[in-house]
Amino acid sequence: MKLVENTNHEIYIQVLRKMPPEKRLLKAFELSEFTKQLFVHGLRKRFPNLSREKFKKILLERLDKCHNRNY
Repeated sequence: MKLVENTNHEIYIQVLRKMPPEKRLLKAFELSEFTKQLFVHGLRKRFPNLSREKFKKILLERLDKCHNRNY
């Protein structure tokens, strides 16, 4: 299975390299948004009964932990 993953990854990198810069940037935004949606979905699954306000508080706390403070 590892061999297949490397091959798929290499193909993905080749496809990205062939894209014009603006399409690569759009892909980065798309992947970032998808990652955020997955994060929120997973958090909601973990805390299904929280009120909207409490959920938002936890979400913001978790996102703050992920923030890269080097910038």
